[in-house]
Amino acid sequence: MMRLLPVVIAVMLAACATTPPPQTKFVTTQAPEALVATIRAAAGNDEDELAVQPLRDPHVEDLRQQAVQLERNHLYRAAATVLDQALVINPDDPAVLQERAEVAILLRDFEQAETLARHAYDAGAKVGPLCRRHWATIEQVRIANDDAVNAAAAKAQLATCKAAQNPY
Repeated sequence: MMRLLPVVIAVMLAACATTPPPQTKFVTTQAPEALVATIRAAAGNDEDELAVQPLRDPHVEDLRQQAVQLERNHLYRAAATVLDQALVINPDDPAVLQERAEVAILLRDFEQAETLARHAYDAGAKVGPLCRRHWATIEQVRIANDDAVNAAAAKAQLATCKAAQNPY
């Protein structure tokens, strides 16, 4: 037993000496639910605006509905798991990517939220309510990261998502 003592001490000292990987420190004091409410409100409810709604795989749609119910019950990890299953079926579905980004915010995983929102924007329409949610997500992540300059840039992008009205 005494022979193992130096090895145990060496392992413990080595563990103390290792530094964890640097992590971005998010400074927001807002509740994640408030951030998601802000994002969803950015979509607006302009009924005169064109919103592209692709046909969906019925299984993906069922998973999305399950995620909504789980989120309502504050079961955010379970909602994330269900949305991840939907993304296995259709990895480039902008709506599912956006919903998963919003759940990432609920889980305080801001870096993943921005990554997912960017992927959703790249895969989706560049106008309409969903586009605004993508950029509002990026804006809120940057605000949470105390990055006012890039938050303002994201807010400017959000404004470009408004589809022009048909004059006829």
